Amino acid sequence: MADDATLNSLVTAAAAELMAATAANSAAISQRVLTLLVEALGQDFGFLRHNDHKIGATVLIAEFPPRNADPDPIGVVYFGDADSVFAAAEHLKEPAVMRPDRDHADYQRTIVQGTGVPSVSIATVPLLSGEVTTGVLAFGKYGDREWFAEELEALQTIATLFAQLQARIVADQQLRWLAEHDDMTGLLNRRTLIAQLDQRLAPGMPGPVSVVFFDVDRLEAINDVFGQDAGNRFILTFATVLREAADFPAAIARFGGDEFAVLPHAPMDAQSIFTLALGIHRQLQTQVRSRSYLFARTVSVGVATGVPGEDNASVLLSRLDLATQSAKKAGGARVVAFSPQMAMKKAIRNEVELRLEEPDASNDLVLHYLPEVDMRTGAVVGTEALMRWRHPSLGLLMPDAFIDVAESTILAEKLGRLVVRAACAQVAQWRDQGLADNPTLRINVSAMELVDEGVVERVAATLDEFGIQPSTLCLEITERVVIADIETTQKTLNAFKDIGVQIAIDDFGTGYSAFEYLTSLPIDALKIDRGFIRDLKRDPKRLAVVRSILGLADAFGLDAVAEGVETVDDAKALLELGCRRAQGFLFSRPLSGMQMGALFAQRFVGVEFLRD
Repeated sequence: MADDATLNSLVTAAAAELMAATAANSAAISQRVLTLLVEALGQDFGFLRHNDHKIGATVLIAEFPPRNADPDPIGVVYFGDADSVFAAAEHLKEPAVMRPDRDHADYQRTIVQGTGVPSVSIATVPLLSGEVTTGVLAFGKYGDREWFAEELEALQTIATLFAQLQARIVADQQLRWLAEHDDMTGLLNRRTLIAQLDQRLAPGMPGPVSVVFFDVDRLEAINDVFGQDAGNRFILTFATVLREAADFPAAIARFGGDEFAVLPHAPMDAQSIFTLALGIHRQLQTQVRSRSYLFARTVSVGVATGVPGEDNASVLLSRLDLATQSAKKAGGARVVAFSPQMAMKKAIRNEVELRLEEPDASNDLVLHYLPEVDMRTGAVVGTEALMRWRHPSLGLLMPDAFIDVAESTILAEKLGRLVVRAACAQVAQWRDQGLADNPTLRINVSAMELVDEGVVERVAATLDEFGIQPSTLCLEITERVVIADIETTQKTLNAFKDIGVQIAIDDFGTGYSAFEYLTSLPIDALKIDRGFIRDLKRDPKRLAVVRSILGLADAFGLDAVAEGVETVDDAKALLELGCRRAQGFLFSRPLSGMQMGALFAQRFVGVEFLRD
């Protein structure tokens, strides 16, 4: 028997080691403490095992002397198949000692002959967490060995320390799991995915590193109609389907809200990841039932790759965002791979936004004018003011490079006011120079301008200031602008009509409620979108659309203007359908104010080629 001093020193030494242990070094410290105990107690072997009650097994944590078996046949022992020693460990609550029976014939033969498996004396001490047995600490000696109460009491104290370490490790693992995973779906979370991306993109790591990003289209519609619980059920179902679809080694994460990402463990080039993304996308047909209604959402998918040592997580995520947004802008339910052009366009938008916020940004505004022609005679009957913006470093920018940026800031209304004022000043100059007498002036109006308080009064004041008849001004709005705020738009347009300003629907036919606009809004003209004009004679479907639009215009007593006329055949086809007025490069490209004035003075453009 070990004396009291030895037992006290063992408990003290074990406590010092185990109380300072962490999840990272617990295996090494457990092995060290077990070795100390086996040697100090004069045992032949010892082991520490933890119980996994979820799978019904005992798992080896440390042993001495180590057997170095790979795989270890007793690394995991299921209680249902275990021998008496291991089976007893499942619910052991008090220390147990197993000693050989000296009167048993096998014991006597072993001692006398030195053959067979030696009988063993084993002391087993439970690790307890409340009423649950979480593991065992055991020591054995070949032959007989009597265990005393003081020794078992010391081992129980040490077992308690092992149990406390085990509980700390479990708690630490749970906290780490919660910190690394999304609590709703159990997938990895945003922070963990970013950390993995940074590791994968470190210099020297294999690449390329590729990611597929998923953004559920219009999930908010489910939340609005069926409530947040229905939306959550959809997210859970989607996460399950995504796990099944991504059936290869990969990190799968819920990036936030309705966004998910898949990071394959293996390096993949751009073509391979795009092909893989297409395959996953085809499988993401997610449906959820709520209140006897079955609903489904499509998914916009972005794909991007990064090179270790050259890119980082932030760069790769920015590429993914650009690709996914491109998929959404294209209507959703598709896969889009990142391209350098996307990054270039984003850089331009960022620079434009910074420039727009500068006090003197309005000085860079430039207006060009696109003539409107009567195709029967070639008469120049009007012009459309086209906004351009001269950027200090990027040069002359078209509206699609800056209008969206302006509308996302407070400058959209300001730019609108500047365009109306500059265009009216130009018309007054043409009039005063005797170049044009009250020509039709068309100006595009954004959604932000139509909901701007006082816009009608400001336009009226500008027309009065420059002595321009309100009936010569035609404000052009797209169907997208109308649906942005139909009620306010209707009030504003009626107010414009009250002061005599004309209204036209631009890009007519590209929206979804065209007929409704004709009956509910004070419209004077329809502008046929250029997409319907191209190859008009050779495309029966486009021909039918244009014929229908012209029929609507005639039925409602509206003017019709064709946009984007570029070929003689298209112009002739329009004339045959009864469309007289048009714009397009066939007649003229956009002109400066001086050039447009000269064209007004000329009064006509040549259209002899249309009479052949």
